[in-house]
Amino acid sequence: MSQSCSGCPSASSCSPKEKDSCGGPSEAEKELQNVLSRIKHKIVVLSGKGGVGKSTVAANIAMSLAQAGKKVGLLDVDVHGPSIPRLLSLKGQQPGMNDNSIEPVPYARNLWVMSTGFLLPTDSDAVIWRGPVKIGVIRQFIQNVAWGDLDYLIVDCPPGTGDEPLTVMQLLSPSAKAVIVTTPHMLAVDDVRRSITFVGLVDAKVLGIVENMSGFVCPDCGKQHEIFNTGGGEKLALETGVPFLGRIPFDPELARAGDEGFDYSKVYPDSETSKAVARIIEPLLKLDA
Repeated sequence: MSQSCSGCPSASSCSPKEKDSCGGPSEAEKELQNVLSRIKHKIVVLSGKGGVGKSTVAANIAMSLAQAGKKVGLLDVDVHGPSIPRLLSLKGQQPGMNDNSIEPVPYARNLWVMSTGFLLPTDSDAVIWRGPVKIGVIRQFIQNVAWGDLDYLIVDCPPGTGDEPLTVMQLLSPSAKAVIVTTPHMLAVDDVRRSITFVGLVDAKVLGIVENMSGFVCPDCGKQHEIFNTGGGEKLALETGVPFLGRIPFDPELARAGDEGFDYSKVYPDSETSKAVARIIEPLLKLDA
């Protein structure tokens, strides 16, 4: 590493070649920082456990922020199992391309989306990439996508603490913040605890924990029943000293919204689930305060 890199806040996201030849930030690094300077808040949605509804939470946070009048980008970096195109009924869409940048796919007036799912010819195509290729694609999705001026960039990561979340946190640092998703069950909580440790190790901040699938909303009467365990996420928040953002109940209509790709909160604005999502985004909206 060159002497000038030692005091560079972006050194962690530079390639070895960039660092070795660096008399300062490379042109690629300057381009990345220029893109990031136009994004006020970078929020990475993480979970140490698969199957907790992390992508659903990320999508609903992004849609709710957009409904609140904020300009939002939603970036899906789950390169092996991208869910965002289906969740937003954008399957089959393709980003616009020009010589200098990639145009994200518009979902609504205030919401733009990018995902590897837009680049796959069919649903059965498998992405077989090793770490360096994934790292390069994720950097391209941040640096070369024409995000423009955003209030929020919401990043949906695959479960765990591997290449994808590590790359995102390093590229977006030092301003990246994390929302951690868990279910109430201790098997999930044990794995999610590692995500909190991970965020601390990359010198980022945890905005809070969301407990998803907490209780059950009856589709007939609309009442919430505690047929599943609840409280695991809140206990983890207390244990680790991070904020608890709230619980989202297990709601069959929310699952249907994901399968059919419609905005749940817009269709069911008065439901307990929509109210729960609204409470979760309150602290995010206050980041500007």
